[in-house]
Amino acid sequence: MIEELKANYGYLFEEELLQEINKVGTYKDVPEGHRLIEIGDYIKSMPLLVSGAIKILREDENGDELLLYFLERGDTCAMTLSCCLGQSKSEIRAVAENNTKLIMVPVQKMEEWLGKYKSWQRFILQSYHDRMTELLQAVDTIAFLRMDERLFRYLKDKAMVNHDDVVHVTHEQIAQDLHTSRVVISRLLKKLSLSGKIELQRSNIKVIDL
Repeated sequence: MIEELKANYGYLFEEELLQEINKVGTYKDVPEGHRLIEIGDYIKSMPLLVSGAIKILREDENGDELLLYFLERGDTCAMTLSCCLGQSKSEIRAVAENNTKLIMVPVQKMEEWLGKYKSWQRFILQSYHDRMTELLQAVDTIAFLRMDERLFRYLKDKAMVNHDDVVHVTHEQIAQDLHTSRVVISRLLKKLSLSGKIELQRSNIKVIDL
């Protein structure tokens, strides 16, 4: 685990901190679609992504989901940090976007390292900043963009976090992530295809205008 830690976080953390993470962290290899964190859970550890991607979702009172943002290699989740430090229940759902490798750090170590390591403090503050920026972008997208623009941004984001211009996702899954209906998504995908921004393939969508 130490080699993957150094490869992904060596530029952020000093050697002593890397060794501590290696000692107390738990390495996890999770498959695509696996739920890492569920709404209402008490969070006992926070994730450090080594590879892959995780999508962070909210849920309304009817059980419908809304995608907030993606986490990639070198990221952690500000929502997780808030719950850990406040010892409150999770208000988000974290699902592996693809096959993902991560290191889970026990919550007890978070506050200890904030006072002990400047690099950890900078990492946590930067993570809060990055996730807040992404949350504001999500709000702006919902408030100001038309649904076809939201859909195209969603497809581009998925292509980028998966490092593949071919997106493997069903119309139903897109509808769930964007909190709309499958019929609307199917109609808008045809519109984007006619405009040359995407190419509809069998069971896949190729994003042309990245």
